[in-house]
Amino acid sequence: MPEINIQTLDKLKNWRVLIYGKQGIGKTSTAKFIPGKTYVLGFDKSFKVLAGHLAGAWQIDAKKPIEDLNKWSESFDPTKYDNLVLDDISNFEKIWFQEKGRESKNGISNELQHYSQWTNYFLRFIEWIYDMPLNVYITAWETEHPITTASGQQFNQYGPELRDSVRNVLMGLSDVVGRMIKKPDDGTRGVILDGDEGTYAKNRLDQRRGCKVEDLFKFQKSDLDKAVDKIKEKK
Repeated sequence: MPEINIQTLDKLKNWRVLIYGKQGIGKTSTAKFIPGKTYVLGFDKSFKVLAGHLAGAWQIDAKKPIEDLNKWSESFDPTKYDNLVLDDISNFEKIWFQEKGRESKNGISNELQHYSQWTNYFLRFIEWIYDMPLNVYITAWETEHPITTASGQQFNQYGPELRDSVRNVLMGLSDVVGRMIKKPDDGTRGVILDGDEGTYAKNRLDQRRGCKVEDLFKFQKSDLDKAVDKIKEKK
């Protein structure tokens, strides 16, 4: 890999955003607010809500997801698009294990080696995706995970529905991890971008702690970022 030119670094370029929430809350449809040419890699059929907003799409075959993903990887050219959406990464995990179960001795149950295989497979996949020269938006279902602090305190925390072995790495590699919620009184949808003990969230692109879904991709530069930009311009 060539040396990085720090003068051209821009944290708002080629961002990686992971949003999780209840099924049907609107995670997929939020992709219509991303400016530019958007391509969707769908792990279920929910991306049809984006009809008229896409420059390209591919739906993974649930009966043979590994083979189909290999075909997609050979045909996809990231330089033709501004954004890539991985829609429903939680379902990808489920259909991957289903395919492995078909390969087992009884044709149903997963075997012990499948779990370590999934960890290696997923991490290689997401590192390859995150190395692409375009923005990446990932959606996932939400679930509660048991957390134990160093002092022994235990509590449940909302986060993406993925196995522990891959979830923490995905959240760590992403620039933004947010939980989508809906107000029960008026149906307004928003995204939590600043976490606490009950909700995992982070935002290292700007200083927002939350936003409406339509403003999610309107990243804001801080005063310090603007000052650094001016210095670079003078050089």
